[in-house]
Amino acid sequence: MRRRFVLLLGAFAVLLAGLFAYISWRVSGAALEAELDQRLVQVAGAVARTNIDADLLAFLEEGEEDTNTWLGAQSQLDSLASYYVADAWIFRPDQSAVVTRESGDSIPIGTPLRFLAQYDSEIRIAQRDGSSTTPVWFDETGAPYKYGFTAFGGLVLGILMPADLYAPLGRLQRGLLFGSLFGLGLAVLLGTFLATNIAFPIERLVRAAGRIQRGYLDRPVRLDREDELGRLADAMERMRRGVLERDEQLRLMLAQVAHEIRNPLGGLELFAAAAIDTEERGERARLIGRVRGEVQALNRIINDFLAFARPTTVEMSAVDLRVPVWDAVELATNRQGEDVAIDVRLPDHSLMALANDERAKRAVLNLLQNALAVSDRVTVWGDREGGQVMLAVSDDGPGVPDDQRKRIFDPFVTDKEKGAGLGLAIVKRDMEAMDGRVEVRSASESGVGTGAEFRVYFPVLDEPPTP
Repeated sequence: MRRRFVLLLGAFAVLLAGLFAYISWRVSGAALEAELDQRLVQVAGAVARTNIDADLLAFLEEGEEDTNTWLGAQSQLDSLASYYVADAWIFRPDQSAVVTRESGDSIPIGTPLRFLAQYDSEIRIAQRDGSSTTPVWFDETGAPYKYGFTAFGGLVLGILMPADLYAPLGRLQRGLLFGSLFGLGLAVLLGTFLATNIAFPIERLVRAAGRIQRGYLDRPVRLDREDELGRLADAMERMRRGVLERDEQLRLMLAQVAHEIRNPLGGLELFAAAAIDTEERGERARLIGRVRGEVQALNRIINDFLAFARPTTVEMSAVDLRVPVWDAVELATNRQGEDVAIDVRLPDHSLMALANDERAKRAVLNLLQNALAVSDRVTVWGDREGGQVMLAVSDDGPGVPDDQRKRIFDPFVTDKEKGAGLGLAIVKRDMEAMDGRVEVRSASESGVGTGAEFRVYFPVLDEPPTP
């Protein structure tokens, strides 16, 4: 990845600098050439507008190079040296010389200027439009030049001027080249910096993810950054702690399963052996009843563990919570016997909520079983409270100490000799799955009972669904 960063940024810098250099060179070259064309036309036009008599020049013949007319025109052409003009000619439309200046020499009148044949189209344009220029051309030494033509009085004035625009263009080109090289070096440095500050931390996070995948969860995921990579490292650290916590819960669950199942199995073995040895019919029936009780205890333990391990996604619907409450009360009464006292105080109006009836029944049943394990008198009551439906189970037991209220809903936390400590943990998971919550408080706060009071809250549904 580091190499990719460097190559990508380097290629981008070269492409961007090259494109900028090309555009700058073309725009600057076009502007300078247009400026040179304007200079050529202005110089040629200035000479053509002097006191040169084109009508007299047109009738000069060979051998009349010493006339005043010819000498005056020659003087005007010589003055062009101050305008950086290399050579100049006044010639007829057939491209025969009238007055010339070539590096200080002159050509006789009527001499054909054969080198102008290649610029015949530019000369015709000058005769038609008044002036024209040729493209830049280079002599045998590589020096650039440009011709300019201006028509006046039936004659054509041609001048040759060095195309010195290429000197600043060359400097511009070299400057752009050095700038591109500098940009490339800067891009390589920037790519190296980004690779070091992005690719290396990503590699660390990849290695950390590999350790988590292989089960090595003891090393924290740390990346002291405040950017997106830092937040990603924090998320991976939370994931590591979550996986570690679930692994710890799994180990505790397995140990608890083994412990909880061992006790009923020991009782089954003891009571079954005693039932085989006894000859008394009544004693055998009692022992078989104990065997049945241990089997039921095993079944409850297995159901608790399955409920805790089962995914918490539930289907929600409109439920009158009075129905699952009465179902839970009936089940708790059947399991505990007719000697228990469960006082149900529910309103006459419906308690419509968005819930899952089976999960709601199981939550109330678990709370009832916990309460009946410590108290002979339990009260179930509820009503609407704010924007929720509240159900409460209160008892007359010893209550829950303040220092245990935060831990009591954790799995495998119990102060009873029997039970896996999953009842309240299952209640919490079921309520959270239904977008509800559970809390514990003292029953004396509401005046219903003297022990503990567990409350569950469901999202309220104002109107029952239309049949």
